[in-house]
Amino acid sequence: MGTQLQELRQLASQAENRRTETGIPRVAMVQGEIPEHQLSAVYDPMINLILAGSKTMTVGDRTFRYDPATYFVMSVDLPAVGSIHSSANGDPYLAVSLTLEPAIVANLLADLPKPAGGELYSPGFSVAPVTPELLDAWLRMLRLTERPNEIAALAPAYEREILFRVMQGPLGWMLRDVATPDTALSRIGVAIQWIRENFAKPLRVDALAEMAALSVSAFHRHFKAVTALSPLQYQKHVRLLHARSLLIAGEGNATSVAFGVGYESPTQFSREYARQFGLPPSRDAARLRCDCDALTGATVQRQRGGFLLRCSCLVPAFDGADLS
Repeated sequence: MGTQLQELRQLASQAENRRTETGIPRVAMVQGEIPEHQLSAVYDPMINLILAGSKTMTVGDRTFRYDPATYFVMSVDLPAVGSIHSSANGDPYLAVSLTLEPAIVANLLADLPKPAGGELYSPGFSVAPVTPELLDAWLRMLRLTERPNEIAALAPAYEREILFRVMQGPLGWMLRDVATPDTALSRIGVAIQWIRENFAKPLRVDALAEMAALSVSAFHRHFKAVTALSPLQYQKHVRLLHARSLLIAGEGNATSVAFGVGYESPTQFSREYARQFGLPPSRDAARLRCDCDALTGATVQRQRGGFLLRCSCLVPAFDGADLS
């Protein structure tokens, strides 16, 4: 696999130390040093392949470290903290990612034999060993960056091949279940989407359980297994990440932001914010703005109903991240 990785690194060498679009739908890459706080986000479902260096991902109480010998799959939207590391010989972190589109996964499933579902109470994210076949599929995809006139015709086939190779591996059930109605993973996915879109509203677990067509006790067990968080913890993480992006963007002070993301008590908000990010809201936002002022081209944009901070030299940290 060494030759495959070498060519993949060459193809991705144009990546910058922020999310870099490839011109291929849903495929992005990133290279270089990225501050850890920029990797705290609600991550979109994705397949992440590291080409150099390594990455650590923490979701709830679970932490995974993966490198070019492995790949990472996140099948539902999850708040996570990541950190990246250069390789032992000093090569900078380099990775590519494919954002998962459930409709494409479901379309592929329709052409495959129906296997057994995933294990009961399984997580919505994990790491698996990479295979030569999966690397070959990625090679075909990234070679399109050198032949952009072929992207429209060939990228859909190569995307299906990448998905197929993952489905043939130990994490294949994850893709199958998230795209198949009535599996526990897809039911929890419905509840997750509701929380993400309504995080500022009071949370009623019994209503979420009904939405997922599960008993309250089964809903709790499945939700915790999939996300490594309870529903209330998930909501809190999303609220705090959204609040952080608002504060960095200058969209209000700690009190107004606290109320805006659904807190009834600014004091509780400040306490939970400091516990999550290590500093009180105003000090943390000032520090991060200072970090970005040291770079060039800081801009604020809107994405999926939330603010994001996009610094020209950084991967963006925002609500709805697809971070390679």
